[in-house]
Amino acid sequence: MPAASRRRLIGVSLKMYMGLARTRDWMRALAAMLPDGLPDDVDLFVIPSFLSLADSASILAGTRVALGAQDVFWEDSGAYTGEVSAPMLAEAGCRFVEIGHAERRRLFGETDADVARKVQAATRAGLVPLLCVGEETETGIEAAAEACARQIADGTAGTSNDATLVIAYEPVWAIGAAAPPPPARIMAMAGHLRRILADRPQTRLIYGGSAGPGLLTALGDCVDGLFLGRFAHDIEALRRVLREAAPATDRQGRTDP
Repeated sequence: MPAASRRRLIGVSLKMYMGLARTRDWMRALAAMLPDGLPDDVDLFVIPSFLSLADSASILAGTRVALGAQDVFWEDSGAYTGEVSAPMLAEAGCRFVEIGHAERRRLFGETDADVARKVQAATRAGLVPLLCVGEETETGIEAAAEACARQIADGTAGTSNDATLVIAYEPVWAIGAAAPPPPARIMAMAGHLRRILADRPQTRLIYGGSAGPGLLTALGDCVDGLFLGRFAHDIEALRRVLREAAPATDRQGRTDP
């Protein structure tokens, strides 16, 4: 996908920080922040808990904000108590589904094979997989790129190169840190990842891992956007990131968002 044709993509995960009432309040604040819709050439998705998907879909109707889910099961239906399938998520109004986050791998033992089956299930249902990859420790760029390349290859096994996909590069050691890695490191990793993804024209690359306001400006066009966590739980911080993501021509004369 040529750089000029890429739309900026901003995502926000609420993880398990917010209950139903607080999630409703956050979604209402987000909707109120976007009275005229999103900036041109910027896509935004939010990922609440499963229980908040219906409320969120109702509150965000008409805003062009897409919904995502924090996980998915690899089978479409069956006797799998406690699991949620990709067709269910599509029916609930989801467009994106997060797969392979470091916390899922570490806490629940998800393997690259599990991730690949989930990516396949998401694409079967018409969802966009948000595949999370990243090196576990702060190591050299070459070693980090090799680790990510392996995760991408394993996680997309059995999925067409023409499938629509988002890669969220999240160095595990940076998740939850006080600040993200230096922009120069992220830019170097993005260059490697772009080359790895060269044969996947429908794939966008975003950065996550203690991302917040100011980072996208520093990174420029090396990534297509950001995957935000706790820093975007503050609606004003999210407003600033969306302003950074907006094309310069769109920012002129706008006061919101």
